[in-house]
Amino acid sequence: MDRPRIGIPLCLDDRGRWRPGRDYLYVDHAYARAIDHAGGLALHLPVQADPTGLVAGLDGLLLPGGDDFPSDRSLPEGVELDLAPATQVAFDAALLAAARVRGLPVLGVCYGMQLLARDAGGLLEPHLPSAEGDFDVHRLDEAARHPISVVPGTRLASILGAGAHPVNSLHHQAVRAIGETHRIAATASDGVIEAIEDLDRWEIGVQWHPEKMDESTSPALFAAFVEAARAARGRERVG
Repeated sequence: MDRPRIGIPLCLDDRGRWRPGRDYLYVDHAYARAIDHAGGLALHLPVQADPTGLVAGLDGLLLPGGDDFPSDRSLPEGVELDLAPATQVAFDAALLAAARVRGLPVLGVCYGMQLLARDAGGLLEPHLPSAEGDFDVHRLDEAARHPISVVPGTRLASILGAGAHPVNSLHHQAVRAIGETHRIAATASDGVIEAIEDLDRWEIGVQWHPEKMDESTSPALFAAFVEAARAARGRERVG
C-alpha cells in the first residue's frame, strides 16, 4: 500500500548559528522516524517561493517544534526571546493555509501548535515564567514528565483516552487563548493549554513533543494522524 505523504517544514537558521555567514535548514530526525514508524512517508519541505505547490503533493502536514514568536507585551528585563525568522513563519503559515484549503489533516507540535492557534485568531503567552498566574515550570529536562488531562469527547480523547497522561515539557511559550474554530483538548494542572483541536476538521496541536517520548500515547497519536492522511487521500481519489 502506498504510504501517505506527510510534509514537515524545516526550521530556518538565518543568523549563522550553525555556521557564520550561511543559512541552514534543519529539523529533528525524530519527526521523520515517528511518521515512518506510523506508516507514512515523511517529506521535508525547505522554505521556498511556492508553498501551495508543495502542499498539492501532500496528504498531511506536520508542523514541528521551533523557535519563539514575538511578544505582544513588554517582558521583564533579562528575558530574551529566540525568535523564529519571519520568513519561516510566513512560509509555515502559507503551508497551513494551503493544507486547510485542501482539507488535509494537520498535526502541530509545540511551535506548530502555537502557529495553529495564532493563525486561527488565538493569543499566545510569550513567557510563562513572567506571566500573571501561578504557573508551574514547563521547560523541563527532556526525560522529565508532568501530567496533563485530556478533555472527554474530544478527537484527542478518542486517540489517547480521556483523563490523565504523562507528557514531556520543553517550552516557555504557550497558547493563552484559542480562536473561534478551535477547542481545548487538554490542559496541565496549572491551567496551561496543552492541546487544541479544530471543531470540524482533523487538526490537532499538542504543546508537548510526542516524537521524543516512548509512552504508548505517542505512536497512537502519529498512527491516527497518518491514518487520517490516508483517509483524506482516499476521499480525493473518489472525488
